[in-house]
Amino acid sequence: MDSVSQAVLGAAVCAACVPARHRRKALLLGAALGTLPDLDVFIDYGDAVRNMTYHRGFSHSLFVLLPFGALLWALLRWRWGAVREAPRGWLAGILLALATHPLLDSLTVYGTQLFWPLATPPVMGGSVFIIDPLYTLPLLAAVCIGLLAGEARHAGVALALGLGLSTAYLGWGLAAQQRVDAIAAASLAGTPQADAPRLVVATPFNTLLWRVVVLTPEGYLEGQYSLVADRGPIRFEAHAFERGLLTEAGEVWAVQRLLWFSQGFLRADEVEGELRLSDLRMGQHPVFFFTHAVARREAAGWAAVEPRSIPQPRVQEGQLFALWQRIWQGDPGPVESPGAALAAEAGGAPEAAQAAEAKGGRSPAASASK
Repeated sequence: MDSVSQAVLGAAVCAACVPARHRRKALLLGAALGTLPDLDVFIDYGDAVRNMTYHRGFSHSLFVLLPFGALLWALLRWRWGAVREAPRGWLAGILLALATHPLLDSLTVYGTQLFWPLATPPVMGGSVFIIDPLYTLPLLAAVCIGLLAGEARHAGVALALGLGLSTAYLGWGLAAQQRVDAIAAASLAGTPQADAPRLVVATPFNTLLWRVVVLTPEGYLEGQYSLVADRGPIRFEAHAFERGLLTEAGEVWAVQRLLWFSQGFLRADEVEGELRLSDLRMGQHPVFFFTHAVARREAAGWAAVEPRSIPQPRVQEGQLFALWQRIWQGDPGPVESPGAALAAEAGGAPEAAQAAEAKGGRSPAASASK
């Protein structure tokens, strides 16, 4: 999540654990501890792929943060009278301010290595976007009241209410995600992609409109579903790319690392002899937030190059307005059986689809899905 959300969450949970007379101190310390894990963004790990995939690594591991929190508590108890006055409350507050940061991050789709140094895949929930005002505002209001009111009873009530509302919002996001996943499963029932890897993620700044990505042998399907306006099955568009590129360049470390980090939700394209990988989890066809050049074609095959990031626009013109319309007005296209897109994808010529995609246009399968 964004730094403001993490700071106010750390402040609120820490202040909720200590006596009222320590509330302002806990708000400040909790905000600092809630921000601390994200300081790893200032570490240069060597190249663009390492910087992306090592972020939310050791600094977000529960195996690191909890022992660090216990050590910090012991040092503060030795040097700071407030902690000596209420050691249990401060221990709980410090540990929660640190631990809630990666736990909240794990609900986003980026990927959080909660159990580093174990080689388990990053946890990527996708039930909340990295910035969501409806999550952050209750906590921000509660922290402001706590700073202003200090020991007053209504400051404690505000903190409890802020934590309750923000936590309930996360619960709603998880429930909404499961609902859309069930609709996606029903939409794909009876097709070759019924059991294919599938990802359901919240779209920017809300939990009403959801994006669904389904991996296929030829590429991936992409669809959206609004809990407010849509009814019936999800309409998918098929997008093809040359999956063989991932196999051909499978010995390249950056390819292996990004496949692991994205859990396979990765697109490969050859552009002027250069292998570019796009993370399908973040963004929307044809623009994805994270695209990296990782290899160059040579006579003997793919040769690794120093990975570099390909700049991508974060917000395109009219995108936010279109998002707002999509939430409340629903799918503007015809509602068809998802089998139409799948059949078109399976029956279309892969070479033509790849050529169309490479030129930035729709593949024949995507056009047929409309």
